[in-house]
Amino acid sequence: MNITNHHVEELKDPTGILSGDRYEVMLDIDVPEDDELYSEQGIYIKAIFVRDENGARIVQYTIIERSTESFLDFELEEDEERLLLAYCVEHIA
Repeated sequence: MNITNHHVEELKDPTGILSGDRYEVMLDIDVPEDDELYSEQGIYIKAIFVRDENGARIVQYTIIERSTESFLDFELEEDEERLLLAYCVEHIA
């Protein structure tokens, strides 16, 4: 799995209930044809990234097929989740 591009939008909590900073992150993903995540239409991951007093973490993610906007019922492997988190930590201010 290779992250090729991203788009970030900060999520505001108008109530002030949630602590820390929250971001919706769209990550363009390139996967080899032999990977179970592979789709000819391409895929992206929509994730919620949180940075607060407890550290940085991905609290939710969804894998989506690009052309159909269909949710793919797959979970990332642990190393892929670590890659996703490391990418967000590095690229999101």
